[in-house]
Amino acid sequence: MQYLYAEGSEYHFMDNNTYEQLFITAEQLGAAKDFLKENMVVRILFFQGKPLGVDLPLFVELKIVETDPGIRGDTATGGTKIAKLESGGTVKVPLYIEEGTVIKVDTRTGTYVERVK
Repeated sequence: MQYLYAEGSEYHFMDNNTYEQLFITAEQLGAAKDFLKENMVVRILFFQGKPLGVDLPLFVELKIVETDPGIRGDTATGGTKIAKLESGGTVKVPLYIEEGTVIKVDTRTGTYVERVK
């Protein structure tokens, strides 16, 4: 199914074959909601006809929309800072990463993997 949008605590999805729409609550999504990007195709997990959650891709590419300014030359210390993603989630990134950078995030652990070029 394709992720369409969030409205309050409901996340709306559309079946690409039937165009049927359904919503899943933030509670059902858990941490997966932090990595959903509009138009992303995901697998919805159902039990007895009711949606339970979402199976995300292992890695997603998301843009950083807010973080402290990057520190030039600070690549060897191994320090990190918090960065807010376009999906609303946050991850720890190296100090040299700046706002507007697209990064790869591991959805299983919620951790930064690398910059996307």
